[in-house]
Amino acid sequence: MYRANQNKRYRRIKRELIHKGALVDFYKDTMQVPNGNLAEWDLISHKGAAAVIPVTSNGDIIMVRQYRNPLEDFDLEIPAGSLDSPAEDPKVCAARELEEETGCKSSHLEHLIDIYTTVAFCDEKISIYVADHLETSVQKLDENEFLEVEVYPYEKLVRMILDGEIKDGKTVSGLLAYGKKYGR
Repeated sequence: MYRANQNKRYRRIKRELIHKGALVDFYKDTMQVPNGNLAEWDLISHKGAAAVIPVTSNGDIIMVRQYRNPLEDFDLEIPAGSLDSPAEDPKVCAARELEEETGCKSSHLEHLIDIYTTVAFCDEKISIYVADHLETSVQKLDENEFLEVEVYPYEKLVRMILDGEIKDGKTVSGLLAYGKKYGR
């Protein structure tokens, strides 16, 4: 397969911060494109996140259902959250989110995959881990965080993905990668 190295043909001329948010920053980039023209591109910058697939002793998966404003509806997802800073180890974040959202801890988190959620306009990277050997702890939700913990057999979750009931990108990617890697 032929792949031209076009990276050198694109050049950022200017980056302007449009809005600094609590979770993301919005920039307008002025780019010089391969034909020499200038184009304005949007960029949403995120400090990064981590997610975790909690696997119970019988192989079921612990999920969380929570309200998602962009969807104006509830969504079923693997536990996840933003890094405290871009320098935070994603594995530390995944362990924290596991306990905060599910009330479980694990001393065994294994890196599964990294994904970039929407590469056309966002730099958010999510590192996804698998946690087993779960121990009961205490759920520690943030003050304005409300979610329900639900447990499903893996095969049911795959059916829900294929039936369009689970649409969250990190959840779909993580669960399918988990199944492929662990022969589920």
